[in-house]
Amino acid sequence: MSETPSSSVLALNPMPQEAVWWLPRHEEKLALKESMSRVDLVFLGDSITHAWEKEGAEIWEEYYAMRHALNLGFDGDRTENVLWRLEHGEVDGIQPKLLVLLIGTNNSGHRQDKAEDTAKGIKQILSVLAEKLPNTKVLLLAIFPRSAKPTQKLRLLNNVINQKILNYADNEHVFYLDINHCFLDEEGRLTSNVMNDFLHPNESQYKVWAEVIEPHIAKLMA
Repeated sequence: MSETPSSSVLALNPMPQEAVWWLPRHEEKLALKESMSRVDLVFLGDSITHAWEKEGAEIWEEYYAMRHALNLGFDGDRTENVLWRLEHGEVDGIQPKLLVLLIGTNNSGHRQDKAEDTAKGIKQILSVLAEKLPNTKVLLLAIFPRSAKPTQKLRLLNNVINQKILNYADNEHVFYLDINHCFLDEEGRLTSNVMNDFLHPNESQYKVWAEVIEPHIAKLMA
C-alpha cells in the first residue's frame, strides 16, 4: 500500500482540480488572456476572487476593467491548484504591472493543513511568480477571516498563516496587506451581513474590498 502524501506535499505539489468545469475554465482563461491587447492587472486566487465575475461584477467594471485586468480566481482552489495553473500557462506571455494574490483558505477548510504547510504553498506561488513575472509587483493579501467568532478553529488557523506570510513581503516586489478589520465588528466577529456563510464576502463587500485596496493598487501600478 502506498503512503498518503503529507499535507505539505499536497500544498506544494502542482495539481489540477477534478471538478468538471475546472479545466474548461482554465482553457477559457488562456484564450481570454491571448485575446487581450494587454494585461496590466491580475487577480489570482480561489472562489473569493472568482466571485469578482458574479457578486463583484459591477465593482470590477468600475475599478478594474479599464485597467486591463484579468481575473484568475477559481472556486475551490488550494495552493497546489494555483501552482498547476501557473505551470500551465496562465501568466505566460503577459507583463502585468501588478498581481493581487489571495489564496489559502481552502487549504485550511478542505484539509485543515498545518499553517506552515499552507504558508509554504503560498511561498512557492510567490517563487513561481517571481520567475515568470520578474517585473510584476505582487500585492499579497492576508487570508480573509472566516467563521463567526474570533476563537473558532479555522479563523485561528488562518490567523497563524497570515502571521507567517506577512514575512514574505520585501516591499520591493512583494507587498503584504491585511484588510481583515474591514469585515469584522469591534469584537472581531464576522456577521452574516458581511459573509452570509462566514467565508465568502456578500455582494456589498466587494465595494468595501475595492475601496480599501484602491490606494495600494493605484500606487503599485503607477
